[in-house]
Amino acid sequence: MSTIASWEELRDFALSLDLPKVEDSMSWGNPGLKAHGKLWCWWSPYIDAAVFKGSIEEREMLMAADPETFVLHDHYAKHGLLLVAGGLIDRDWAEARLRSSWRAMAPKRWLKEWEAGQA
Repeated sequence: MSTIASWEELRDFALSLDLPKVEDSMSWGNPGLKAHGKLWCWWSPYIDAAVFKGSIEEREMLMAADPETFVLHDHYAKHGLLLVAGGLIDRDWAEARLRSSWRAMAPKRWLKEWEAGQA
């Protein structure tokens, strides 16, 4: 299994997906990536983990299934975010998560036009 261990690896991997409307950004003094102008993924400044969009329910399920890989820091407890421990981030899981959250964040009209151009 190929894994991602650092922000630099995650950033390079996410950008290699070549999804439009993705850009480098800074949030609270920390690097991240934005998709469609919204924070998309970043590395936690609190623990050695990547942060992805998700839901509290999904996070609880993933943490119950694999508590070594899917972690939590108190700072994120009230938010629907998924934290994945550095070095344990499966590339296939990350790609699926990044693509689905990129799609969910896209304005519907823009996404419809973009998909039509991909056909």
